[in-house]
Amino acid sequence: MSNQTPSSDPIQQSAPLCAAPDPSPRPPAFVVPAGSCDCHAHICGPADRYAYSPDRIYTPPDALLPAYRSMLSVLGITRAVLVQPSVYGSDNTVLMAALKAGGDAFRGVAVIDESMDASALQALHAAGVRGVRVNIVDRKTGKGELPMDEVRALADRIAPLGWHLELLMHVDAFPDLATSLGDLPVQLVFGHLGYMAPGAASDTPAFQGLLDLMSRGRAWVKLTGPYRISTTAMPHADIHPLAGALLEAAPDRVVWGSDWPHVMVKRDMPNDGDLLDLLQTWAPDAALRRRVLVDNPAVLYDFPPLP
Repeated sequence: MSNQTPSSDPIQQSAPLCAAPDPSPRPPAFVVPAGSCDCHAHICGPADRYAYSPDRIYTPPDALLPAYRSMLSVLGITRAVLVQPSVYGSDNTVLMAALKAGGDAFRGVAVIDESMDASALQALHAAGVRGVRVNIVDRKTGKGELPMDEVRALADRIAPLGWHLELLMHVDAFPDLATSLGDLPVQLVFGHLGYMAPGAASDTPAFQGLLDLMSRGRAWVKLTGPYRISTTAMPHADIHPLAGALLEAAPDRVVWGSDWPHVMVKRDMPNDGDLLDLLQTWAPDAALRRRVLVDNPAVLYDFPPLP
């Protein structure tokens, strides 16, 4: 065993170890409809088998497929969308293995680079990938910068596959969002309710631009990670207006996700049952919850029809 301490390890200093997810998820307080989907989760590890990128800004604990599936079972969720975490860069090995294990019940959002040719992209598609992620938040260099030339080139590459572009960005930093991204040839997906700055209101130009993209059928938003943008503890009452505005503007363009295993949480680790119960607060109508949990994910991620 190495006697190296975190303080003497340059990578560990810049990529601190994250807390593990709550090992005891509780069932939600409402009946989850059949075919419900968790549209945002990550599989990480085992770390001793799959190396993390030295450019990462955090180090996740092992968050393996059996534990994730156990959590889904408690919640009553049968479908999932796994998103490539930034700690693996464009090495989608772990994602591909999980998609293979999940079969038709799983879909993926990958990260690609210029070395991947058309056949490599087709292999990703055959494995269940339906989108590509651009993360301008969890990075050491270029943080917060949206390289539009690269984004447009990427959109052109994936458009023939029918994939979408998932953007992890703080939308309030881009007041011209609707015009700068509205003409891309692919659907756009934004995580964490737009990842607004904590305390930001729904009447900001950027958030209104996001609502405009959604209402025009150009964008989707994930109801994920409310603890990342809230200034209050669970049940994150300050997030309710944002979620309400999204659901009112475009109820057919909103999906829900757990954000498991909740990496880089800077407050108490959430219980996944509590997070799913927030959807009941935001969408008290059962028919609307079904759209968010079942119908909308089926369209966005090209799931097969339910039996």
